[in-house]
Amino acid sequence: MANEAENLPAEKDSVITSTEGGNKVVLKRKITLVNGITIIVGTIIGSGIFVSPAGVFLYTKSVGSSLVIWTLSGILSTLGALCYAELGTCITRSGGDYAYLLVAFGPLVGFLRLWMALLIIRPTTQAIVALTFAQYAVKPFFPECEPPDNAVRLLAAVCLCFLTAINCISTKWAMKVQNVFTLAKLTALVSIILAGIVFIATEESENFENAWEGDYALSSLAYAFYSGLFAFGGWNYLNFVTEELENPYKNLPRAIWIAMPMVTGIYVFVNMAYFAVVPRHDMLASIAVAVNFGNRMFGVVAWLVPIFVALSCFGGVNGILFTSARLFSTGAQEGHLPAWFSLVHVRRQTPIPALIFTCATSILTLFCADVVALINYFSQILWLSVAACVAGLLWLRVTKPNMPRPIRVNLALPIIFLTCCLVLVLLPSFSEPLNLIIGLGITLSGVPVYYVCVVWNSKNKRSRNSLMAMIERGCQILFNAAFVDCHHDRKNDREMSDMQTSIVDEKNVHH
Repeated sequence: MANEAENLPAEKDSVITSTEGGNKVVLKRKITLVNGITIIVGTIIGSGIFVSPAGVFLYTKSVGSSLVIWTLSGILSTLGALCYAELGTCITRSGGDYAYLLVAFGPLVGFLRLWMALLIIRPTTQAIVALTFAQYAVKPFFPECEPPDNAVRLLAAVCLCFLTAINCISTKWAMKVQNVFTLAKLTALVSIILAGIVFIATEESENFENAWEGDYALSSLAYAFYSGLFAFGGWNYLNFVTEELENPYKNLPRAIWIAMPMVTGIYVFVNMAYFAVVPRHDMLASIAVAVNFGNRMFGVVAWLVPIFVALSCFGGVNGILFTSARLFSTGAQEGHLPAWFSLVHVRRQTPIPALIFTCATSILTLFCADVVALINYFSQILWLSVAACVAGLLWLRVTKPNMPRPIRVNLALPIIFLTCCLVLVLLPSFSEPLNLIIGLGITLSGVPVYYVCVVWNSKNKRSRNSLMAMIERGCQILFNAAFVDCHHDRKNDREMSDMQTSIVDEKNVHH
């Protein structure tokens, strides 16, 4: 493969370095500040704002408390994003939560986070957004009834495969898709807000009468928060690609400060528009709230609403695919996943094997078509891992006080955010503990996998060399791929080299 790589012309922004193990590809920083904002906005505004309003209202039964939950969900997500800004600028490598837990608590905890992402978090998130895309895309063809489940699943699978192909072909193409579809979803949401303002100014809405009557049981409020926070999911996704972000010390926090207030404001106003126009019984009858809104407000052009919603979800799937593949590639570089996950195309610099695996696991998850059940199932595990990352931030403050921190948030922020995360995880467990038990069981099942497949294999390399070498060789030939030289840029970057030393020291302590 080394000889083949030498004979291939590299693109002008592609660098191939020679090492003792053969030629490796150096990833270039292609993600600009605007791209970073669109990754955050485009990933957050996916299916959530079109699905979660029904979920929030289902559990609260109250217009007023629903709007409060939407506002608090935005504030909580912004607090989390600020905590992650500190983590992302002191641990400047791709991988997000996985990289932070790896540095803070060692390889076992990092591997368990990767295991959760591999089996639960990423496939479930992508399946939810793809199913919502398909639900809205086929809605115009079934105006009087619900579309067939098999048709929805098939279209969701086509969406995943198509976007995987785009991401395999070019990172720049993937970013262009993200930019265009982020603009489309913002256009749709602004149209909904403007229509809602017109309705409130000219009509009366029964929904705002007795707005605070509802269900205030703690478990109901926690599940309502899950639906609201699911709509804000993606605020930490830029942290998964920091090695490809231009000037991450400045652009990461800037992207957060621009994107999060924008999304929070849009979400609150969109929900006010929904409640002003759509009757309560219609909110509870179908997750397609935006379609009901469009049918009542846009008349003959109401068919545009499901199309715009589908485009929004389409862009959301693209953002999740893009970041998921980078997470698995980082895990492979650490030896926690098979090495072929870290292979990238020698010219296009795209992690093709990781992208294909991400697509395949998401398609398998499509067989579970209950969107609300999927949200409740993975939310507790997701927020448990987020809580662990923020605990890691506090732990690093104690154990590595001299660690370079270009951004240092007030100590109160991570403490408040960690407390909220633990409350969100534990509250529903008092009435419905099964979801948390299943999630913890799947997470802890990674412990024997870690010791057998990572620790034991690292000590008995001869037992796996033949099989792994065969798979790696096959992927290299099939996808014209090589391994990433993840240390090249850091070697020439003074700030990066300091951070790399901290990571190496942490590994030595744990090993």
